[in-house]
Amino acid sequence: MSDCQAYDSEPWSDQYEQPVDPAEVVPGYDNLPTLIREASRAWPDNIAFTTCMANGMNGSLTFAEVEEMSDAFAAYLREELGLEPGARVAVQMPNCLAFPVTAFGVLKAGCVLVNTNPLYTGPEMRHQFNDAGAEVVVILDMFMDKLESVIEDTRIRHIVVASVAQWFPTLVRGIMKGVLRWWNRVIPDHELPATPINRALEAGRRHIREKSIDVADYSRHLGVDDGAVLQYTGGTTGVSKGALLSHGNLLVNMRQLDQISRGYVETGKDCVVTALPMYHIFAFTVNLLLFYHHGGRNVLVPSPRPIQNCQRAIENYPVNWITGVNTLYNALLNEEWFNVYPPKTMKVALAGGTALHQSVADRWQKVVGCPIVEGYGLTESSPLLCFNPISKARKDSIGIPAPGTRVRLVDESGECVAPGEPGELIAHGPQIMTGYWNRPEETEKTLKDGWLYTGDVAVMDEDGFFRIVDRKKDMILVSGFNVYPNEVEDCLARLDKVHESAVIGVDDEKSGEVVWAFVVKRDDSLNEAELEAHCKAELAAYKRPKKFIFREELPKTPVGKVLRKELRAEVQAGNSQSTAA
Repeated sequence: MSDCQAYDSEPWSDQYEQPVDPAEVVPGYDNLPTLIREASRAWPDNIAFTTCMANGMNGSLTFAEVEEMSDAFAAYLREELGLEPGARVAVQMPNCLAFPVTAFGVLKAGCVLVNTNPLYTGPEMRHQFNDAGAEVVVILDMFMDKLESVIEDTRIRHIVVASVAQWFPTLVRGIMKGVLRWWNRVIPDHELPATPINRALEAGRRHIREKSIDVADYSRHLGVDDGAVLQYTGGTTGVSKGALLSHGNLLVNMRQLDQISRGYVETGKDCVVTALPMYHIFAFTVNLLLFYHHGGRNVLVPSPRPIQNCQRAIENYPVNWITGVNTLYNALLNEEWFNVYPPKTMKVALAGGTALHQSVADRWQKVVGCPIVEGYGLTESSPLLCFNPISKARKDSIGIPAPGTRVRLVDESGECVAPGEPGELIAHGPQIMTGYWNRPEETEKTLKDGWLYTGDVAVMDEDGFFRIVDRKKDMILVSGFNVYPNEVEDCLARLDKVHESAVIGVDDEKSGEVVWAFVVKRDDSLNEAELEAHCKAELAAYKRPKKFIFREELPKTPVGKVLRKELRAEVQAGNSQSTAA
């Protein structure tokens, strides 16, 4: 048997908990709006989403309400704003009731959703909006000042603004908005011509009523190959770009998740805690789409930091599922309230985004009484590629390929390596992205003959279980978020006093990794305070270096390429002290 045949024979096929029918690994629907509409009509009176604040204040929407409101928003985009099919609409919000309404509305309008991290700074927003060619942004009122600073440099023509307390009961909403604006002072003043989301919905309803519009007509032309979501990532090559995920990519990945969770999900009854942000592909596909499809209730936590923000969401609702990264689970296990009153109704916790520490998994099983099941994937794969069977999960493993997914491990020349030998994990399947938005050269580097080159090095055991052993590229994972050294180094280079820099990831108990920057000064007066202030203005908090180390020079190859691996080795050896004043 050749090395490639060792993978193509799918030794993992006997490890699925239930027989997998390849014929079921299909989208199941022509497009996402059809799935959304079917779920809405199946459970109209069930609560679909509840936003739970740290103090327990909350607001909810039923499936019927989400359906009607997202229809109205779709009509607003198409009729009031005159958007064409395929237009890009950016949604920049944390977990809140306005997120599913607007995201579903964008998809129903036949437009492309551009998920935007609300933690982005102005320069990061400018880059993403311009790269995507977004014409509309739906944004939380807390971030209007950042938008105001960059909007003139973008193609954004229309702004819709919402609140984290949107559609809460009237009295509760009034109290919260008052506290946020006048006490916490997190809602800035601005002079932008923004449309409140309620006014946008009223305009959409008026068009539907007066023109007898069937909103479903906006998306009837959409097929599985049409673009649905632009999900931004550094990819495997470190350049910020949008992975274009089609309706079929996302629908198939949901079907793959269905096969994995068969026998565990109770349709129309389950409740999931969504502490991971829905603008992240993990929570977008699993929490938002999959649980909506199954009639589940999503309890939304706007921000899981500090971790106490999750307490009311976990204690006040009969949660069966939770998705998270290692750092979130570790933080929960370090909370007294969680250990004293763990969620007794929890069935399964799903982990991804970064490596799950076995000590955390063991403690979770002991405290909660249910397993944490680790999976693996990328933004470019919608995201799931591999998973641990729930009842057969293995330690220190990303599991086996999702149904309908082919996986191989290859060497630098693209040849398959023998089982048990390390190689770059490449994957082929219907969940793999269409490509990077307007970046054919970057697409060619990552997609070769239909195979996605992940940049991660893994080994496969005799049963077909995979284990990640290293990252081929220099990407840094901070609490499940990708940080790309080139971006941070480019930021530092914009400071005149910096001659050059090199950025690496360093292991950290709380966040998995943190960013360290090695800096060569151009001006001897440069200090850490200046570097910190510069990065704070240019980068989201998780991207900012936690430590700056001044050097006279950086290790390089003969052709001048900085050797980050030598810097990492120095840190591991404990020899990373500053050598420059």
